[in-house]
Amino acid sequence: MTLHHQAQGFIAAVAAAGGPGWHEQSPAEGRAVFASFKDFWGDSPELQRVEEISVGENLKVRLYAAEKQTSDQPVVMYFHGGGWVLGDVDVYDCLCRQLAIETGFVIASVDYGLAPENKFTGPIEDCYAATEHVFSNAESLGIDRSRIAVAGDSAGGNLAAAVAMKARDQNGPPIRFQLLIYPVIEPDFETESYQKFGTGHVLTMADMKWFWQQYLRENSDAENPLASPSKAESHVGLPPVHVITAQYDPLRDEGEGYASMLADAGVLVTQKQYPGMLHGFVHFRGLFDDGEQAMTDIANELKKHLSNEASS
Repeated sequence: MTLHHQAQGFIAAVAAAGGPGWHEQSPAEGRAVFASFKDFWGDSPELQRVEEISVGENLKVRLYAAEKQTSDQPVVMYFHGGGWVLGDVDVYDCLCRQLAIETGFVIASVDYGLAPENKFTGPIEDCYAATEHVFSNAESLGIDRSRIAVAGDSAGGNLAAAVAMKARDQNGPPIRFQLLIYPVIEPDFETESYQKFGTGHVLTMADMKWFWQQYLRENSDAENPLASPSKAESHVGLPPVHVITAQYDPLRDEGEGYASMLADAGVLVTQKQYPGMLHGFVHFRGLFDDGEQAMTDIANELKKHLSNEASS
């Protein structure tokens, strides 16, 4: 499919604005710009339950639920995108609210520390600690500890994959399901999708190289499976996964390659590519009709794997 007309309009608007790429800004400047895109994030529905909990001294997790009183509800641990450098729970507030409405589950959005101030493995440790905390305090939080999913978009998808792997390897919280939305998997800039879409499609190869540089402590960290999930010696025993990709995303091939790798290891995998779409179309669903459809698709996948019927 050719580039969707809404994606064409978005690319044209970005080009007309003439702003610098993410790699041409400081982290602080990039965070301010990313937060300013509020009009593109879609509706922000009212919920009966929105509260913040503390994990240790510095980590915050925001809980969302459609109903004020919840009991034994599934929980989706959500790790936001932004190249490990940009974004926070406020930037992703609209998305998490909508996900809570569409699933009826508790969404736990993790305000992990950002790079370069908090380099690898810091964001992973934050996300894992938040998952352990929710698991350990499930009863008081109204959560069913046997129905936990990890989810994230872009760099958040990378963190979700890493948390699922870490939980498997360390006998940690039982992760029922992984939802990876156009995930970052490894710094391989030679893929076909990087060669085709690494310039002129909003997210660029130069941006991604810069994000990886901000995140990793040293180049050799890229061989660590917690940074590059494709590098794991084995993917056997990982939770079922749904992988979302966008046709015109430079990250498309690594996401789809990881889905194939998991399927080869016997993991239950579903995967959907959204034709004509760009990286970020789910987060910026106020601009993309397919972003709205993807939210419904995401909710259906979560309900399929986390419902009482799925656990029986």
